[in-house]
Amino acid sequence: MGTNDREHDIVLLGATGFVGRFTAQHLARSAPVGIRIAIAGRSTKRLQQLQRELEVDWPLIEVDTAENAAVARLAASTSVVATTVGPYLRYGAGVASACARAGAHYADLSGESIFVARSIEHNHAAAEASGAKIVHSCGFDSIPSDLGLGLAHATAGGVPIVAATLRVRSLRGGISGGTIDSLRQQIKEAETDAATRRIVRDPYALTPGPSVRLPGHSASGWGREGRSWQAPFVMGAYNQQIVQRTNYLTGWGYGQLMRYREVMSTGRGAGGAIRAAALGAGAASLVGALSFPPTRALLDRVLPAPGTGPGDEAIERGRFAIDVDVYPVEGHPVRARVAAPYDPGYGGTGVMLAESALSLASDDLPGRTGVLTPMVAMGEQLADRLRAHRFTLSVEPLR
Repeated sequence: MGTNDREHDIVLLGATGFVGRFTAQHLARSAPVGIRIAIAGRSTKRLQQLQRELEVDWPLIEVDTAENAAVARLAASTSVVATTVGPYLRYGAGVASACARAGAHYADLSGESIFVARSIEHNHAAAEASGAKIVHSCGFDSIPSDLGLGLAHATAGGVPIVAATLRVRSLRGGISGGTIDSLRQQIKEAETDAATRRIVRDPYALTPGPSVRLPGHSASGWGREGRSWQAPFVMGAYNQQIVQRTNYLTGWGYGQLMRYREVMSTGRGAGGAIRAAALGAGAASLVGALSFPPTRALLDRVLPAPGTGPGDEAIERGRFAIDVDVYPVEGHPVRARVAAPYDPGYGGTGVMLAESALSLASDDLPGRTGVLTPMVAMGEQLADRLRAHRFTLSVEPLR
């Protein structure tokens, strides 16, 4: 059965969760007439409530991701599954595998190295055989990084890159309980397994690795550059893995020796230095505390719970602006700007996931299949979709 013959074009799994609601809202506002959307989750009652709030007549699917037969039926019923149900290490493996086997495209919000590495191992060949595009990290992790670098590389002439740096220029938004829980689950998984710890730390964990590796290749970035201080961006290590997977899937088009890092600008002078040090120490302290069972138990009482997030007012104030500076081996350097007037982890991520699902369902995309990245699977088509919804994705010469 071809995907055009299936009952649905898009099934949004986890539609009643915190980020799922933003994704559903965007689909209700922006999906073209004729796109057949269904919403899925564990509670029909909550799905009905969301259906009434959105004033849509989308079909409802009650499904538990732990029930493999039900997940397989879901994947076989649709062209695309978009899922917000995390942590993906706990809830995502069966969904991604079912889609890979059924030839259904798949998009998620994973920022979990271990989950994605296992998905590549278990699903890439099956997805290639079935014609499925399995696309992880279709939210703030890692569309700005992946599309920003990919668009800049194309504008620079498609030649190999010596170095690329992503700088978070401004960022306003809250942290979700789901993000915290994903970090918690990944830390637990790595506690007793050296192999999984290596996955988290290796920038090439989602590739077979280049033939040559530069010594000291890392996502480090604390210190001062010019007059401004900067700290490593908290998701930089994971985003680097996605960027390098794009590099690998395009035949190492960025170059096997590309140095890539992500940093967060903290300003000038003593204040900038203090903020940079505080950001670095805070991130390290959180990971350290979650790695130690007694302190993890204490943090579990105060950190946001899964399915929760900031209030409406905080989300309304959200925004982000990111620059990706690319230095090719020949020609002039360029700067990509990725920005949007949305909270990056909620409203912005909801738009990114919804438009990824619509692109997978509707656009004339490259024929590449398997476990892909947003840039490889959708590239410029996704960028155009986001631009239509107040995203800036532009590339200019770097002066």
